[in-house]
Amino acid sequence: MSTQILRAADRTPVPWKNGGGLTREVAAAPAGGDGFDWRVSLADVTADGPFSIFPDIDRTLTVVEGAGMDLVVGGEHHIVDEPLWPHDFPGDRPTDGFLLSGPVVNLNVMYRRGRTRAETAVVCGTVRLMAPPGGAVLALSLDDGAVLDGTGIRLDRYDAVLAEGGSPGVLRTMGQAVVITFSDV
Repeated sequence: MSTQILRAADRTPVPWKNGGGLTREVAAAPAGGDGFDWRVSLADVTADGPFSIFPDIDRTLTVVEGAGMDLVVGGEHHIVDEPLWPHDFPGDRPTDGFLLSGPVVNLNVMYRRGRTRAETAVVCGTVRLMAPPGGAVLALSLDDGAVLDGTGIRLDRYDAVLAEGGSPGVLRTMGQAVVITFSDV
């Protein structure tokens, strides 16, 4: 089993693929470039504008800070105004985002259609993390003070734990966390 602790303080903001904003990559497999099977990032959205297009990629967007967005995906409006509610959409359709009331921070989960499946859930309290066979599980703390039981490892806001090949244990949150499970199709 492989387990990594991914600290928010270690992430460097980089421009979006289309240059319209900034993102901080949490993790990707394989790491580096657009050839990923899956990728998780936090994006700062401070203005209305187009989303980057990613061919053959499905996306899940979860607003983790702010009032939300009106996503126009392929001409269809999707009001994403429920905080911490994962919203799925195809990453290869033209998408524009319009802020509802000020800046937001979005958790973006992207995964390659036909190769990878991702399930995103927001949890509160205690959850056993378990990577499926051949897959991975990533948990991102949304508040300070989450603890990985039995390890003494503390996760503060936007810190994450990534595990492959088993269970890194039980995550006890002081608030909420986003848990993403990746599996092969």
